[in-house]
Amino acid sequence: MLFSLPKQTIHKVGFTATKKIGNAVKRNRAKRRLRALFCEYSSSLQDGTYIFVAKQSINEVSHQQLELDFKKILSKSKSFKADSQ
Repeated sequence: MLFSLPKQTIHKVGFTATKKIGNAVKRNRAKRRLRALFCEYSSSLQDGTYIFVAKQSINEVSHQQLELDFKKILSKSKSFKADSQ
């Protein structure tokens, strides 16, 4: 899940994983996976504040599927810069 707030010259990000995900190890792994994907795509995103919320299935899907879902949700929210998609 993604919450975004477009703002000029601000590029902030936050990651959350609730206890529904599992113990601390699973929650941290979920946040690490989201953080890695964000680092990969951050240069092609518009300025703004992004909050990513990990869902229960994040630790069960492959990296390829997670990346597809990540790009899909960013596209739906129109977060990509116009020239980088």
